Amino acid sequence: MPITSTDALNSLCERLSKAEYVTVDTEFLRDNTYYSKLCLIQVADDEGAHAIDPLAEDIDLTAFFDLMKNTGVLKVFHACRQDIEIFYNLMDGALPEPIFDTQIAAMVCGFGDSVGYETLVNKIARAQLDKTARYTDWSKRPLSEAQYNYALGDVTHLRKIYMKLKSELEKTGRTEWVAEETKYLQDPTLYVTEPDDAWKRLKVRTNKPRFLGLLTKVAAWREKEAIRRDLPRNRIAKDETILEVCAHPPKDETGLERVRGLPSGFSRSRAGKSLLAAIEEGMAIPDDDLPKIERTKPRPATPPMADLLKVLLKIKSQETNVAPRMIANSQELEALAAQPSADSKIMQGWRKTIFGDDAQKLIQGTLALTANNGDIEVVELMDDE
Repeated sequence: MPITSTDALNSLCERLSKAEYVTVDTEFLRDNTYYSKLCLIQVADDEGAHAIDPLAEDIDLTAFFDLMKNTGVLKVFHACRQDIEIFYNLMDGALPEPIFDTQIAAMVCGFGDSVGYETLVNKIARAQLDKTARYTDWSKRPLSEAQYNYALGDVTHLRKIYMKLKSELEKTGRTEWVAEETKYLQDPTLYVTEPDDAWKRLKVRTNKPRFLGLLTKVAAWREKEAIRRDLPRNRIAKDETILEVCAHPPKDETGLERVRGLPSGFSRSRAGKSLLAAIEEGMAIPDDDLPKIERTKPRPATPPMADLLKVLLKIKSQETNVAPRMIANSQELEALAAQPSADSKIMQGWRKTIFGDDAQKLIQGTLALTANNGDIEVVELMDDE
C-alpha cells in the first residue's frame, strides 16, 4: 500500500538517505493545468520499492525533496526531463542531484536512439511490463492494487537496468560520457519558460518588426495568464488566435470582441482588459527596439562533404556501438561541413575523441573513405613529404 502519512514518509526517507542509489519515477497529469500535477511518486532501493501518495491529505513531502537534494544518494531515472521539471517546480527551483538517466546510458551502450523503458525491461531485466494500467487517471482515488503494482514496475526493473548499464559503462570506460551528457539536465533554464521569451515558441511566417514586437507582448500576456490560472496555454488562447491578434491588432473592446477564437464577452473580462493593455504596450515599442528575425536564405542541397560525414558517422557509430543521434544530428553535421568550428558540440569531449577528430581530418583531406569488398573503410592518407 502507498505511503500516505508524513511520519511514514520521514521514516522511509531516513532509510533511503543511507542508500548508494534510489530509482525514481512519477505519475502525473498535465491535460488541464499549466504545471504538471504530481499524482504518485515511486522510489526503490535494493531493499524494496514504495509508492508515495502526494495527494494524501496533509502529507508533507519535505523529507522526500531533501532526499532528492541529498548529493550522497544517486537518483536513477529513465528519460527524466519531465520528472525533473516537476521536482524543479515543487522544490522552489532546486534540482535533484546527482542523477543518472538510463535512456542516455543505454544510447551510449548501443541500445539505439531514444530507447524506451519497455525495451530495456525486455532486453536487460528479461521481463514484460504489465500494460493493463497504462491509461490510468492517476489523480483518482482510491487506486487499485493492480495500479500500484503497475506503477512500481517503473522503479523495480530500473534497479537491474541501472546495475547492468553501470557495469557496462565501467567496463568500456564511458562512465564520464554519461556524466557529461546528464550535466545538461541540471540546467534550470530547461524547466522554465520566461514570459518575455514565450513568443519564440510560436511558428511565424513573417519577420515584420512591428508584428514581432506585438507578438512578444501578447505571447507574454498568455504565458502570465496561464501561470496565474494554472491552465494550459491553449486554454487561454490558441496559437492561431495569438497570431491573428498580432496580425490585426484590435484597438478597443469592440475590436477584441470580433477576434475569432476568443469567447463572447472576453473583451470585458479581466483577461481581456490585460490583453488590450499588452497590445497597446506592443504598439508603443519604439521602432529601434523592435525584435528582428534575419531570414536565412534557403539552404542549398546537402553538400557532398556533409554526406561523407554522415557515412563516417555511421561507421564510427557501429565501431563504438553508440547511437548515431547521440553523437551528432544532421544539422550539426551540415553546419560542421559548411564551417568547421571548435565550438561545435561534435568537437568537444567524448564526441571529439570518437568522431570529431576523424571528421576534421575528413574535411581537411587527410582521411578518406574507400570501398573494400562491399564495405566502406576509413583510410588515413599519407603525407606527401
